[in-house]
Amino acid sequence: MDLVEEMLDKLIELKVGIVAHYYMDVELQGILFAIKKRQMELLQSDTSGKIPKFPLVAIADSLKMGDDAVNMCSQSKVESIICLGVDFMSESVSAILGKNGFSNTPVYRATHKHIGCSLAESAEGLNYKAWLNKSAAGKSKALHVVYINTSLETKATSSSIIPTITCTSSNVLQTILQASAQMGPEELRICYGPDTYMGENLVSLLTAVLESKWSDERIKRDLHPEHDQASIRALRDNTDVYPSGNCVVHHMFGQSVVDTVMNDYSDAYVTAHLEVPGEMFQIALKKSLVDDGVVGSTSNILNFIERKVKEASEKGETKRLKFILGTEAGMVTSIVRSVQEILDSSSSKGVEAEIIFPVSSEAVMGVENDGSESATSSLEVVPGVAGGEGCSTAGGCATCPFMKMNDLDAVQDIVDMIGRSSSDGSDTLQLQLNKHLPPNKLGGKKINGRDAIDLGTEPIVFMREFMQSKKMSDSLVERIEKMAM
Repeated sequence: MDLVEEMLDKLIELKVGIVAHYYMDVELQGILFAIKKRQMELLQSDTSGKIPKFPLVAIADSLKMGDDAVNMCSQSKVESIICLGVDFMSESVSAILGKNGFSNTPVYRATHKHIGCSLAESAEGLNYKAWLNKSAAGKSKALHVVYINTSLETKATSSSIIPTITCTSSNVLQTILQASAQMGPEELRICYGPDTYMGENLVSLLTAVLESKWSDERIKRDLHPEHDQASIRALRDNTDVYPSGNCVVHHMFGQSVVDTVMNDYSDAYVTAHLEVPGEMFQIALKKSLVDDGVVGSTSNILNFIERKVKEASEKGETKRLKFILGTEAGMVTSIVRSVQEILDSSSSKGVEAEIIFPVSSEAVMGVENDGSESATSSLEVVPGVAGGEGCSTAGGCATCPFMKMNDLDAVQDIVDMIGRSSSDGSDTLQLQLNKHLPPNKLGGKKINGRDAIDLGTEPIVFMREFMQSKKMSDSLVERIEKMAM
């Protein structure tokens, strides 16, 4: 708690905000949550006006990180942002700040090193451009739906080739449903990329609706009011998925993990991020049809677990709820914190919640008997956990090595560097800080005569408009119609 007080004091004094992704390591997330909680406690009794009203720390998914940064600048008057994630996230946060009038607010990464992302990088090569050019060929209407977890350069290049809208894992289904309904499911080709698993899972979901023989009425009620069996079939058949884009973390949810879930946890609720391989997704999808599971984004998973725990608590049940966590292990921090709050506030004390990490069998190893009476020759352990490290790639749990490049020491160092720079203004310190800025591959560049950064943020703007109005923007529709002529 001494560190929490010290960090909060520095953030307030230096007017620094921190936006972090859900996938940070446990220690760092614990400190960040505590800083935010302490700020809100101090705000309750603050009469000096020194405590900012909007939290200086936010932990969220990649889209909301940008929104929180804007709110920190506008409501709490922060003068710099520390972004804890991978490089494309800091790049996106910086672009969103620029679009909202805060282009002079620097965004700093926790390290000067490149923080990559296998999924984002799979869309940055010639193969992805070739796929887009092939999709744009011909006179049919085509829309590129690109996952937000990609670089600004990918979004800009895509927009220059084919009309493009960004999506998140929580709104991708509604995006393709609305686009198809609005522009004709028989006429519009949806090109989804770069996440192959997510694209294939979307097709599987639509297929499940058809094979389960959902009535037109149920489709209109539960999926989209302008769709029916015929239009869902047309949408499925007209969806083209990029074949070579995967996240190294979600790739860990293969057949071995599926076998473990099926054999040992048949009574558990199953959650699966849209990015996990099809085998794991299919289990969660089937469970979701009877409300025993969920498929979707990190927020969807968190909301589902919260709802199930709350329902059991309100019923006064005595039971142990089991949840398979089908996403990156860093999510457990937010889940445990939220579940604890629900259980602590409930009058029912008979509910327990267990979060289960599926671990690949290849990661499990035997421990030899040391000769003691308590030792068991058949004891099996996961290396990362046995070493006291929690989940790790060596331990077989789904954890992102790139995200873990953000650690507590690095955050403290960058805050101290900002403090020293503001006090003495040395050029050397500023040069050091500049190394922590996001990559700026598009600065000053033009593509087809348009500013490259504007072109890269356009798909995000189209998504924002869709989220607000629940329909594709007129300018996006116009672009699609124009390309088909």
